Amino acid sequence: MQTGEGRAPFGGAGERDAGEAISIAFLGAAGTVTGSRYLLGDRSAKIMIDCGLFQGGRELRERNWEPALSDHRAIDTIVLTHAHLDHSGYIPRFVKEGWSGRILCTDATADLCGLLLPDSGFLQENDAAFANRHGYSRHKPALPLYTKKDAEVALDYLDPVRFGAYRSVAGGAELRFHRAGHILGAAFVELKWRDRTILFSGDLGRFNDPVMLDPSPPVEADYLIVESTYGNRSHEALDAVAALGDAIERCVRRGGTVVIPAFAVGRAQSILYHLSRLRAAGRISNVPVYLDSPMAIDASGIFCRHAGDHRLTEAECDAACKVARYVRDVEESKALTMSPVPKVIISASGMATGGRVLHHLKRYAPDGRNLILFAGFQASGTRGAAMVAGAPSVKIHGEQVPVRAEVRNLSMLSAHADADEILKWLGQFVRAPRMTFITHGEPDAAAALARRIGDELGWPCQIPGLGDRVVLE
Repeated sequence: MQTGEGRAPFGGAGERDAGEAISIAFLGAAGTVTGSRYLLGDRSAKIMIDCGLFQGGRELRERNWEPALSDHRAIDTIVLTHAHLDHSGYIPRFVKEGWSGRILCTDATADLCGLLLPDSGFLQENDAAFANRHGYSRHKPALPLYTKKDAEVALDYLDPVRFGAYRSVAGGAELRFHRAGHILGAAFVELKWRDRTILFSGDLGRFNDPVMLDPSPPVEADYLIVESTYGNRSHEALDAVAALGDAIERCVRRGGTVVIPAFAVGRAQSILYHLSRLRAAGRISNVPVYLDSPMAIDASGIFCRHAGDHRLTEAECDAACKVARYVRDVEESKALTMSPVPKVIISASGMATGGRVLHHLKRYAPDGRNLILFAGFQASGTRGAAMVAGAPSVKIHGEQVPVRAEVRNLSMLSAHADADEILKWLGQFVRAPRMTFITHGEPDAAAALARRIGDELGWPCQIPGLGDRVVLE
């Protein structure tokens, strides 16, 4: 194996000199947990695995405005591991700039992208309009990265593939999806190309999760790209339902409201299921629960329609969907923000980077009776990470909002495998890959996972940097 042109644009002179060699360029999720984009290619074809938005702090978000490639229109096929925006949310920008081609994904991922991508465009349009009205953007005028219409056009290119079925891709490559757990439709990707097998883990789910199925055992691979979101830590060894119930009841007893920032796809449905179990056990019976996210409401319906992709029965899905009052209307959401009644509000986004939850945080974070309850990983630079770390205030809509509410993060609610679970999955390989690339993790997490893989499995590892390109011999 040899390193290619480093941070040179993919498709430059170095690639032409490589002849028939296959290269992989790390265009996102390198040194960070966001912006997942990997470009695999040779002289005849280019395949992008994931095409995600950079999310989090300003420095990360501004990368979305930088050209990702010298010519992204040369990409033949985009392959999605799952629907979360840090893996799919840049596709409408590509389409807006002239890309057209196939987007391969699982059936459930296609259905969820039908919600997430137009909603992302809609929110970006709204955020730009809000910034222009209130004058807090540095850009005059503030513009959306893409619009709802751009995202709707992108949906026409989705091409669903069943789990376990081979599909021919550009350049003679063959692709297969395997269950990754994590969220509905999530997959790890097996790509066979010119006598090489390359495996992309995507985001791995947890073993023995009460809602999602376990990740499937990995297939043999010559090269592995594995995520490291929780590469340096383990989830709390607590019962999720008990911990959630205890936290809610403690807050309500002091007259407070619980605000749960939750990813609309995945975490919101799991939290609803846990709340339905608490209700069935006679707990939180007098506490009103609201799901204030039109997208999470629609995602819950999709979740129940894909019964074979998770563990819940039809009755359990029905109970989870009925535990909360659905809030779609903006005016009803505003009224909910102002209500003094103790309650639970579940609202997107999960790291408090945007959406309706920001209005709830502005209202409830300054009051010590309330509880801001996060449910999983908070990327560096996000409001969620700042609040979990104990920030005395956070900036929302251009103003500093004091944080006096109790803030907790129940990591056991995360949809990501922790370090031990990643090692458990890797331990199922029949033989070691020739090289394992550690991605989709912040630097400390990626380095810790690389050390454990080396120490416990004896495998060679690399931690690529953003823009690095490697030739797969």
